[in-house]
Amino acid sequence: MQNYFLRVRYNGKNFAGFQIQENAKTIQGEIEHALKVYFKEDIQLTGSSRTDAGVHARCNYFHFKSSLAKVEDAVYHLNAILNESIAIEGIYPVSEDAHSRFDAVSRSYAYHVYHRKNPFLEGAAWYYPYPLQIDLMNDAAAVFIGTHDFTSFSKKHTQVFTNQCTIDEAKWISEGEELVFRVRGNRFLRGMVRALVGTMLKVGRGKLTVSDVETILAARDNTLADFSAPAHGLFLEDIVYPQHLQAILKH
Repeated sequence: MQNYFLRVRYNGKNFAGFQIQENAKTIQGEIEHALKVYFKEDIQLTGSSRTDAGVHARCNYFHFKSSLAKVEDAVYHLNAILNESIAIEGIYPVSEDAHSRFDAVSRSYAYHVYHRKNPFLEGAAWYYPYPLQIDLMNDAAAVFIGTHDFTSFSKKHTQVFTNQCTIDEAKWISEGEELVFRVRGNRFLRGMVRALVGTMLKVGRGKLTVSDVETILAARDNTLADFSAPAHGLFLEDIVYPQHLQAILKH
C-alpha cells in the first residue's frame, strides 16, 4: 500500500475541531466522508496537528495509506465534494514510514487582533478595542523563547507525555489594522497559543508586568494564565518537515 500526505486548509468557524468526534462536524470527518464518496472505500486519516473548535488553518496535514491508483490526481474531485470551508491543497505519495504528526519539525501559528471595529475582520481576528503597548507585549513574548514547561498555558486533561515545548520564535507584529502574534515551536499544548495571547494582552494593557509573566510560566499553574482569547483569531500557519519530505510537499 502507498503512503500519502494530504495538505489541507480550512475555515474552522463551523466545525467542532480538527479531529474526528462522534456526533460532531469536524475537518477529519468531512474529508474522510469525501474520500469515501469518491473512492467508494473507507480511508482512515491520521492528523498532524489538532486544532480546537473554531480555529483555522492555512496549512495542515493528514497521512493515510491506500492501494488505490492515482490517489494524488483526485484533488479536484474531492474539493467538489467537500464543504466550501475546506480545501485540499495536494495529495503526495511519500515513503512508507513517513508520519504527518511525529515527523513534523516545527509548527507555526498566528493570532490576529484588531482594535478598530472592522466588519471585514470579524470571524478572522479578535476585536479587542483597548490601547496596547506592543513593546511590552514583545518583551513578554521573549519570555517564552527557549525550552520551557508550559503547564501554566495548557488546558487540563490533555493526555500528553510532557508539557515541555521549545519555542524559537515569538513576536507581535503590526500588519495593517491588525496586531498579529506569530509563534513557532516544535510542539504546542491544547489551548496554549490562546493562553499566551490572552496573558500578553494583559501586559499590553498594563494589567500584568513582564515579571508577572515570568512568574506565571514558572508556576506551572494554569489558573494563573488568561485563556479568554477566542478561537476565531487563531490560524495554524505552517508545518515544517525534514528536508526530504519538505521537498515533496511544497511543490
